[in-house]
Amino acid sequence: MVTARRDIALPTYRVSVGAGIMSGIAEIVGQTAPAHRYAVITDSNVGPRYAREVSGSLGASRTSVLTIPAGEEHKTRETWSRLTDELLAAGFGRDTTIIALGGGVVGDVAGFVAATYMRGVPYIQVPTTLLAMIDASIGGKTGVDTPTGKNLVGAFHQPAAVVADVATLATLPTEHLRAGLAEAIKHGVIADAAYLDEVERFASTIDRLDVTADSLLALVARSIEIKAAVVRNDEREAGLRKSLNFGHTIGHAIELCTRFQLLHGHAVAIGMVYEAAVAERIGVAVDGTADRIRRAVRAAGLPDSRPPSLRVDEILRATRGDKKARGGRAEYALPDRIGHMSAGDGWSIAVDDEIVRAALA
Repeated sequence: MVTARRDIALPTYRVSVGAGIMSGIAEIVGQTAPAHRYAVITDSNVGPRYAREVSGSLGASRTSVLTIPAGEEHKTRETWSRLTDELLAAGFGRDTTIIALGGGVVGDVAGFVAATYMRGVPYIQVPTTLLAMIDASIGGKTGVDTPTGKNLVGAFHQPAAVVADVATLATLPTEHLRAGLAEAIKHGVIADAAYLDEVERFASTIDRLDVTADSLLALVARSIEIKAAVVRNDEREAGLRKSLNFGHTIGHAIELCTRFQLLHGHAVAIGMVYEAAVAERIGVAVDGTADRIRRAVRAAGLPDSRPPSLRVDEILRATRGDKKARGGRAEYALPDRIGHMSAGDGWSIAVDDEIVRAALA
């Protein structure tokens, strides 16, 4: 049963949020990306739960389900190649719509397949994790990881629609729910101090999550509104959209150094604490910013420091390989206070390694 629904408009598509709205996916697809054939790309965790429902709604005779192994370690060029080869072998043409059914990894890979297959076909994002709903599915970034770093090969390709059914969160492990809260914390830090307080309060209820509760719908919708407002003004990350990278320069480096054994949200939580400390050290952020973020991170049950096994020099080397690096120097999106980011040098500030080293140490 569909409960309350919220729709958030971006320039070329709409994000729909609500409990049970996956049941109406055929109508949404028919309105936004009708096709001769559909390819549902999912993973080994999500597919067994929801792929039959989605493919049945779209018409089983003209819908194929392609499944990849679950996990960030499978977000690779090899997975992209395998999926495109499967589509070609099955005779999918340009009159195809791809349905990305799963978390952030599935969304990124399926979106990249859609961006490149036959020089681009439409796709619909159907995120099933909190992190994917409030962050990864919004904004049209698609891509894969390489041994050098995260998301270094990809393309901007906006979805035709996003269908975020919060009822799917009922089966999401609590650890992954907490990981999703890292991006909600980030949205509060970069744009809305009052929302950060709300996220902290919500975190105390996450062990007894009610997917039909107004509080969950409000949390997801507000995060989407914050990200959508940024993306509307800077679709291709030429300026303001860089602010969404807060916590991600160090966060991505930690993910790479741990060979993706750490959940993305956990790595971003750690990255936000350290990057806020960097902002205070260089005089960008007011005193107490890092402590406020650390308090929110801890309230969400997320880690706030690097794994002891990771050496500082190893993390620093990884930051220089990040796609945000320029001239061999890592760049950081930094807050100047809770709820507001520093415009810096085009919303991104190059910081000397020695300052970052001191914060990490």
